[in-house]
Amino acid sequence: MGSALETLCGQAVGAGQFNMLGIYLQRSWIITIITASFLISFYVFLSPLLKQFHPGKDISDLAGKYCIWVIPQLFAYALNFPVQKFLQSQSKVWVITVFSIISLGIHVLLNWVLITKLGNGLLSAAIAGIISWWILVLAQIVYVVSGYFPDAWTGFSLLAFRSLTAFLKLSLASAVMLCLELWYYTAVILMVGGLQNPTIVIDAISFCVRVSNELGAGRPKVAKFSTVVTILTSTTFGVLFTAVILVTKSKPSCFREDIQVRLTLCYFQGVAVGADWQFLVAFINTGCYYVVGLPMGALLGYVFKPSAKGIWAGMFVGGLLQTVILLLSIIRTNWNEEVKVKTS
Repeated sequence: MGSALETLCGQAVGAGQFNMLGIYLQRSWIITIITASFLISFYVFLSPLLKQFHPGKDISDLAGKYCIWVIPQLFAYALNFPVQKFLQSQSKVWVITVFSIISLGIHVLLNWVLITKLGNGLLSAAIAGIISWWILVLAQIVYVVSGYFPDAWTGFSLLAFRSLTAFLKLSLASAVMLCLELWYYTAVILMVGGLQNPTIVIDAISFCVRVSNELGAGRPKVAKFSTVVTILTSTTFGVLFTAVILVTKSKPSCFREDIQVRLTLCYFQGVAVGADWQFLVAFINTGCYYVVGLPMGALLGYVFKPSAKGIWAGMFVGGLLQTVILLLSIIRTNWNEEVKVKTS
């Protein structure tokens, strides 16, 4: 629900509208905190829900207890994602890196002390996660409000409560776009049973920010160049991972083509987020994944020749189709018109 910040903050920085960054950040916090509040009920009642699908009562009880204990961590997530987008849009990735390393070190230390030394088990794991996540979040927030961004952060404002509907609309589009993809591969994993998920996903955050920055700054040629760079980079990574799998003769060799398509697709979606095409991508995801990919996977995997390869072949076709459609959309894009729309 905080993905809208990638588009809005990136374009605001590109257009030089730094005064809007703090407002966008606060709007995103409002939406993500409300969303986290709604999710509390699922955490509380997870144990009985799991018992309906899982025969292991002990596992369900432990999972339910753990989820209740980590509810505070849910709100850390709600605050963390928006503030990271705020920092990334201004190329302050090093700040996130430093605080993340510190938080990771604290997390490892707490787990070693609480679990290994004191032997408190699951409860200690939850406590360690809560402490380390809140340290990360609070450190980033303190950095933001401490005067390092005099133009972008001018304090808390009631303006954050205005235009929430439009912000929520874009957030929902981003959430649908991401969830449709995540659920698609989760469904495939369930279909193949115990087969491990071989999908490799590279984070396209930097490319979301770069494209949105250039569109907001009125530089269509640079935005187009950034798109070309991301596609070439993703293709290179796809070939690299394919070569690694071939050299190591990894067991899931039937996924070679899928890895390359997935890597390319991640960068395409990064470009789409930066260009504010969330609704378009959500629509494309629905058609390619749930109208083509899953039905074809079920048909090939269960009807013609029952096997995991058939299911993954259907998934590959769905992913390939989405990649082709997104590529055609990017090629046909008039970047000058995109700049006019984003700067108007």
